[in-house]
Amino acid sequence: MTSFHRITHAAVAALALAVLISCGKEAAAPQAAAGDPLRVQGAGATFPDPLYQAWFRRYNEEHPDVQFSYQAVGSGEGVTRFIAEAVDFGGSDSAMSDEQIAQVPRGANLIPATAGMVVLAYNLPGVEGELRLPRDVYVDIFLGKIWRWDDPRILAANPDLTLPPKLIQTVVRRDGSGTTYAFTNHLSTISPAWAEGPGTGTHLNWPGGAMTGNGNEGVAHKILISHGSIGYVEYFFAQRLGLPIAALENQAGHFVKPDAESGRRALEAAAAARLPENLRLFVPDPEAPDAYPIVSLSWLLLYGQYPEPEKAAALKAVVTWALQEGQPIAREMGYIPLPDNIAAAANRAIANIR
Repeated sequence: MTSFHRITHAAVAALALAVLISCGKEAAAPQAAAGDPLRVQGAGATFPDPLYQAWFRRYNEEHPDVQFSYQAVGSGEGVTRFIAEAVDFGGSDSAMSDEQIAQVPRGANLIPATAGMVVLAYNLPGVEGELRLPRDVYVDIFLGKIWRWDDPRILAANPDLTLPPKLIQTVVRRDGSGTTYAFTNHLSTISPAWAEGPGTGTHLNWPGGAMTGNGNEGVAHKILISHGSIGYVEYFFAQRLGLPIAALENQAGHFVKPDAESGRRALEAAAAARLPENLRLFVPDPEAPDAYPIVSLSWLLLYGQYPEPEKAAALKAVVTWALQEGQPIAREMGYIPLPDNIAAAANRAIANIR
């Protein structure tokens, strides 16, 4: 090697070392480039996922300095990640229990963000018209006590329909789910047999040979491809796939189809009567005569304290926006806009975030 090459290599090595030393003095770890947006990440319930994606897409366009993202992993996993502080916020259709909240040193705020209806969607080719399911009938379908579509009790409630002599195949959630909680909480409320049997929870051992799917979308697709099936999903997912939806008998004895008004009336009346301070409002069996019988709030899970003030400010701003400008978007997508009394309480709760 020539002396020129030796000198050049030495100079390059010295320069590289100088750069490394200089960088080490300024920062121990790589820093985000100036001007990069603040990134805020969440995870949780699948039910509000399409709405949250629409909200965050719109908000990110209007506020490019902050980027919100959300993973639909199910309410159970969302709560787990929130407790572990693996996310900046969570999402749950079953809120959080007192025991779960006690595991969060930074505190937890349950903020109602939207609401929806759990519907019974089904696949019966050739059956035209509105399928009506009495309360005791749909309980016994999921208990495995009614297992044919031409069962006399289903026929009695639907004299104008020609129902086939086909086996009923139930479809349920495989993952931990707030939708499962809302559905089984309703079943336990209206049926002692269900309450004493499978019970209420985000994850159950279902009677019979139920098919399973991950997330609302997974259940909806299982119903779509399975003749003779019936399963519980949030209204948006059944509507998006064009699945037929049963009219369910409510507490007043009326058969009600799900829509924004029948769902809103159920929540509004319940909140006026008993909205708790922690906003953990469940409505397992609405009393309003024109209410759809299975409705549920969906909560954003926010910490009481954030070590990064900019994240606290960003979350307070986006949730405030969602509770105001975001509600018309919810209605357009088939969700229940929050009644005024619940939205007002949610706005007050945002002030607890520090």
